[in-house]
Amino acid sequence: MSANRLLLKFALRYPLLVVSTVVLSFSGALFNGVSTALIVPLLLGFLGEDGVALKKGPPILAQFMSAFDRFPGDWRFIAMLGAVLLAIILKNATNYVSSLVGSYLSRSLVNGMRLDGLQLLLDVDLDFYSKNKLGNIVNLVNQEIARTSGAIRIAIGMFTNVMNIFIFIVILLILSWQLTLAATGLLAIVSFSNQYFIKRAKGFGKILSQKSAAYTSKLLEILAGIRLVKTVSREEQEYQKIEGYIREREKAELQSQANYAAISPLNEILGILTVLSIVLIGRYLFADRIDAISTIMLMYLLTLFRLIPFVGNLNGARSKFANAAPSSEIVADFLRRDNKPIMKRGHLQYERLEKGIHFENLSFAYPGQVDLVLNEIDLWIPKGKSIALVGASGAGKSTMADLLPRFYDPDKGRITLDGKDLRDFDIRSVHQAMGVVSQDTFLFNNTVRYNISYGREDATEEQIVDATKRANAYEFINQLPDGLDTDIGDRGVMLSGGQRQRLAIARALLRDPDILILDEATSALDTVSERLVQQAIDELCRERTTLVIAHRLSTVQKAYQIAVMEKGQIVELGNHEELLKNQDGHYARLYNMQFSDKPKSRIVLPTNEALIRTSLKASHELRKRFSYEVRSRLNAMLGSLRLLSDDLIDTPEEQQELLEESYESAMQLLKMTQSFEENAPKIPLR
Repeated sequence: MSANRLLLKFALRYPLLVVSTVVLSFSGALFNGVSTALIVPLLLGFLGEDGVALKKGPPILAQFMSAFDRFPGDWRFIAMLGAVLLAIILKNATNYVSSLVGSYLSRSLVNGMRLDGLQLLLDVDLDFYSKNKLGNIVNLVNQEIARTSGAIRIAIGMFTNVMNIFIFIVILLILSWQLTLAATGLLAIVSFSNQYFIKRAKGFGKILSQKSAAYTSKLLEILAGIRLVKTVSREEQEYQKIEGYIREREKAELQSQANYAAISPLNEILGILTVLSIVLIGRYLFADRIDAISTIMLMYLLTLFRLIPFVGNLNGARSKFANAAPSSEIVADFLRRDNKPIMKRGHLQYERLEKGIHFENLSFAYPGQVDLVLNEIDLWIPKGKSIALVGASGAGKSTMADLLPRFYDPDKGRITLDGKDLRDFDIRSVHQAMGVVSQDTFLFNNTVRYNISYGREDATEEQIVDATKRANAYEFINQLPDGLDTDIGDRGVMLSGGQRQRLAIARALLRDPDILILDEATSALDTVSERLVQQAIDELCRERTTLVIAHRLSTVQKAYQIAVMEKGQIVELGNHEELLKNQDGHYARLYNMQFSDKPKSRIVLPTNEALIRTSLKASHELRKRFSYEVRSRLNAMLGSLRLLSDDLIDTPEEQQELLEESYESAMQLLKMTQSFEENAPKIPLR
C-alpha cells in the first residue's frame, strides 16, 4: 500500500473533518485571491484613476469592478479598501480555523494508526514475534508512525497550497488565457526541475528508516542484555556500535536537510525567470495595444508574483512528503492483516470444564519448519487431575503447553475441551479461565499489588492477602518497605527467583483458574525456594485440571499420570509407581539418574579405550551427566545447610533429617568423584 492510499484509507474514517478541511482551505484561498485582485484597483483609486482600463478588460473583471460604482466619489475608494481589509481578515480567520481542523485531523489519523497497530500487535500470533525483532517493532510503532504523522501534516499543507494555486490560476485565466498557458508551461518546468531532489529525498527517507530501526533494535538488545555486557566488559565496544548507528542516522538526516535546502533557492530563481519570461511574452503578444492593457498586465504580474511562492512551497512540501513516504509505506505494510498470522476466533464461550481435555492425534511443526515437534500425540487429562510431561529437552513438552492456550494451532489433529474443538471457542474466554506459571516469570515494573491483581483488577484487599498466604508469599511481602505497594523494578529485578515465582503463583491463585499450566515452575530455584514454591504449587493444583512440565521428577511424583516424551511422541504413560516397575523404561532411567544411591550404576564409564576414542559423542554426554549430578547434589546439600543456618527449621526431627540429607549428598559426591577419577584416563579429553 502506497503512502497516498494509506492516508486516504484513514481519512475516510473522518469525513466531517476532511470536508471541513477542504471547505476551509478553499475559502481561505478564495479570500486570498479576492484580496490580491483588489490591490491594483485600490492603488488606482488611491492615485485618482477611475479604473476605466479595468472596465475594458475581461467581462468578469469588469462586472466585478462595477459593483463599486454605486459608491460616489471617495466612498468608492473607501469601499474597495474595506473589501480588501475584509478579504484579508476572512482569509486569515479561515486559515486559522483550517490550521486547527487540519491539526486535529492529523492527530486523529495518527492516533487511528497507533490504535490499529496496537490492536494488531495484540491480535497476531506468537509466531509474528519470533520472526520480528522487538527493536524493529518498537521503532515502527514510535519512530515510523511519528514520521508518518509528519507526512500527514505535510499532505494537509500541500492541499492548502493546491487550493491557493487553483484560485490564482483561475484569476490569471480571467485576466489573460494566453499568458496563463505560457505561465503554466513555465511553472510545470519549475516543478519538473524539482523531481531530482524529490527522488533523492525519498532515497534518504529509506536510509533514515533503516538506520533508525537498526539503532533502536541494537539499543534494546544492549539494555536487555546489560548484565552480560557488564559481565564480559563489553561496555566500550557496545558504546562504539551505538555511536556508529547514531552517526549513520545523523548523516542521513543531514543529507536529507541539505537536499531540501537546495529546493528553495532553486524555486526562487526559476520563479523570477518565469515572471521575466511572462513580461517578455506579454510585450510580444500585446505590443500593438500595450498602453491599453498596462493596468491588466500590472494586475496579472502581481497575481503571478503571489502565485509563485505557493508553487515553491508545494515543491518543498513534495520533497518533505517524499522523505517521509518510506515510513508511511512501512506503516501501511505493518497495518496489513492479510500477511500476518492471526487466528480466527470461535464463537463459543468457555464457562467450566466438565469432563476433561483431550489432545487428539496431535501433530505440529513450527511455522516455516519442516520437522515435526509433536507427532501423533494422544493424551487425555480428566477434570481435576494433574498430568505431568517429562523428558529430555526438545522432546516437545513446552510445545504442548503452547498449544493448550492456543498460541499456535496444530497442523493435524485437535485439542478438545469436553469434546468441543478448542478452535470453536472464543479464545479470550478460555484464557480468562486459565492460569500459567512458567520458569521465566514476567513481572511488570510496578507494585507487588499490581502484579498479583493483574487480570483481576476488581480483587479486594482480603482476596489479595489470601492469595499471598496460600502462595507462601505473605511473609516476604510484609518485609518489603511498602508491603503490597512496593515497586519491584523492571521484570521484578528487586526480588529473588523464588519470590518472583511465588508472586506468579499468587496471581494464578487470585484468578482461580479452571485449567492450570505449570511449565518448569521450579527448575531455576535452589532447594530452599523450591520447597516453598512447591508447597504453593501443591495448593494451587488442588482440584484443578493441570498440565505440569518438569525436569525434576521430585515435583511430579504426585501427578495423576506421567507422560514420558521423546522426540515429539509419548513413549510411556502411567503414574509414578507404575512407571518405576519397568526398570528398563525411560522413566525409570530418568528416575535412577536423579535419585539412585548407586552413582556407578548411573554413570557407566566405558573401559575399552578403542571404543572410547570412536565414541566422542558418548564421552561428551558422560561428562555432561557427571556435571549435572555434581551440581544437583551440591544444590541439595547447600539448600539443606542454608535452611539449618538460617534457623528456618523448628523441630529437631526435621533438623536431623536435613543433616542426614546433607551427609548423604556429600557421600554420593565423594563416590561419584572417585568413580570418575578412576575412569578419567579412558575418557578422551577432546
